Amino acid sequence: MWSNLTQSSARQREIFEVVLRNGWDYMRRLLTGGKTDEPKLPPPAVLRNIFVDLGPVYVKVGQLLSTRPDLLPQEYIDELTALQAEVPPVPWEDVEVTIRQQLRQPIEDVFATLNTEPVAAGSIAQTHRATLKNGQEVAVKVQRPGLEKIIEQDISLLTGLAELVSIAEFGDSYDLVGLAEEFGTALRGELNFTEEGANGDKLRRNLAQSRWFEPKKIAIPEIYWNLTTEKLLVMEWVDGDPILLAKYDGMPGIDRVAQRKAIANLLTRVFFQQICLDGFFHADPHPGNLFYLRDGRVALIDCGMVGRMDPRTQQLLIEMLLAMVNLDAQRCSQLAIDMAGSTSKTVNISNLESDYDRLLRRYYNMSLSELSFSQLFYEVLEVSRNNRLRMPANMGLCAKAIANLEGIARNLDPEYNFADQIKPLMTDLFGRQLIGEAPLQGLLRTALDIKNLSLQSPRQFEVLLDRVTSESLIWNVAMKDVEALRRTLDSAANRLSFSILVGSLIMGAAVVSSQAAVSNVYYLSDILFAAASLIGLWLIISILRSGRLR
Repeated sequence: MWSNLTQSSARQREIFEVVLRNGWDYMRRLLTGGKTDEPKLPPPAVLRNIFVDLGPVYVKVGQLLSTRPDLLPQEYIDELTALQAEVPPVPWEDVEVTIRQQLRQPIEDVFATLNTEPVAAGSIAQTHRATLKNGQEVAVKVQRPGLEKIIEQDISLLTGLAELVSIAEFGDSYDLVGLAEEFGTALRGELNFTEEGANGDKLRRNLAQSRWFEPKKIAIPEIYWNLTTEKLLVMEWVDGDPILLAKYDGMPGIDRVAQRKAIANLLTRVFFQQICLDGFFHADPHPGNLFYLRDGRVALIDCGMVGRMDPRTQQLLIEMLLAMVNLDAQRCSQLAIDMAGSTSKTVNISNLESDYDRLLRRYYNMSLSELSFSQLFYEVLEVSRNNRLRMPANMGLCAKAIANLEGIARNLDPEYNFADQIKPLMTDLFGRQLIGEAPLQGLLRTALDIKNLSLQSPRQFEVLLDRVTSESLIWNVAMKDVEALRRTLDSAANRLSFSILVGSLIMGAAVVSSQAAVSNVYYLSDILFAAASLIGLWLIISILRSGRLR
């Protein structure tokens, strides 16, 4: 358990100093071997400062935590959402070395121009603007040198701390080691730019067709795979402005207000399709990752963080969204339990329903225009967390994506209402699930199945009657948990037999004792009493140890 912590004593000492400097009492007691009870998080601002002081990797951990409202209260999510790595750019000399190593050819043979000043610098990478030899403008994203070693060291420390905290009662309710491993996987994924490029390609393919919006209005930067490696990402340059800073003057004949409303509607439909139809969505749609282009399109960039949903989770999420819109507390409770799966065995269902009912009652008299859907989604996840339901990680990513989307849409259109926007989409979605994508083909398939059934039924009925009349029909009945019932009955029968044996030994000893004066066999009476006492004592101990005295 301590091996992960002792491997990096210098980094551990640095973390210890940061914790002491920021005054997080719980971690101070933990690291000094003091007595600890239920873990207590520091105030949101203090937690943010700790991540900033610990450096770029922990800033990224904080950013990942900001996508998990299923783990943290909203005040922490709000504080960590604004967390940005205040990291100075890497000197061009070091960046150039990395680019040359990854390209394995002279930069001059690839780029006509390459700006040495970065247009953006983050905790993982920095981006430069360049022009290829064919005149195509591109963005060159370069990973910060030496980052792999630092991340592996910090992931090891995170896992060690998670193992340490999991000893407490808190660890019985939350899989802290699993969570640390999940964040470790996410951090390693951020280091592999080929994954980010593949995510962008998949997103572009999924959004190339839609019945809810015009696919030509969405742009995903093309990846230049012949120049892209794990540490270098070369992609199409998007010529536009951040979504909230654009002037919206690129669509003739449509005023600025109407354009902003159209963009808000477009983004809602794009992300609803990603989440509820494709099961693969851009999980970090903050304003800096959405651009309004000169030609009127909207571009989604930075596909390093994505969410995935299997069909079952998709269906549960859709029903949960509908239950939230309808303020149905009982349905929300049942769907939350279904989402949690095996981790919901110990949940108190009546308490869960009561908490959801109390939550949703606050919204009963509120008009849809006043309702913040992302706020409601956060509170639904918070109720699940307070009742110790472990929701899937993609629920947190989905909630954060919806919160970002709703915030951007309300900025674009003050009259925007998420519930009004998604209701017609959900109606269409349920209709498609009911009749399928090709209703005529489905109807013909059903008719064919009925025809086959009608042709096979007489023969199967004839075989059944023949077996009944010939007494060759055999019924196979399978009962669940019969073996457990058999063991319980065997145990009860054994205890009853031993009880009868003890009683018989005592009665025999009494008879022998009454005849001892005549036959002089006192020793036999003592043996019988001793045997009865030992067996009786063993029987009592076994019953007490089983815990089934009552």
